Amino acid sequence: MNEKLKLENQLCFPMYVCAKEIVRRYTPLLEPFGMTYTQYIAMMVLWEHKQITVRDIGKLLFLDSGTLTPMLKKMERNGWLSRVRSKEDERMVIVSITEQGEALQERLSHIPTQMAQCVKLNTDEAFQLYKLLNKMIQTF
Repeated sequence: MNEKLKLENQLCFPMYVCAKEIVRRYTPLLEPFGMTYTQYIAMMVLWEHKQITVRDIGKLLFLDSGTLTPMLKKMERNGWLSRVRSKEDERMVIVSITEQGEALQERLSHIPTQMAQCVKLNTDEAFQLYKLLNKMIQTF
């Protein structure tokens, strides 16, 4: 057996498992709000930026327009955001948070604390992992 091809020697596998399990743990916390994890991180972008183009959301979340557009349409139907075409460039769609979307921020503010309890890392370990993962993300 080629040692390079053993599952235990793959960095990608524990990263995959962690990502999958973290999203799985978010699910019951978000379901009462009718929200998916991907919608939750999109809302984080909107809470921070208030108004932003679809293209910029995609860049921040590493999502393509084929994933974003149907998700944003559903979020708009839920009343969390509005989408309008830019008057300067009709190819650009500007997404703005609504009052209802803003109100979700307070209602979901408990989630980071609950998620931190699921991950058995101390503050220093969590910060180090965060830095390492962001270092990797910068290469993509």
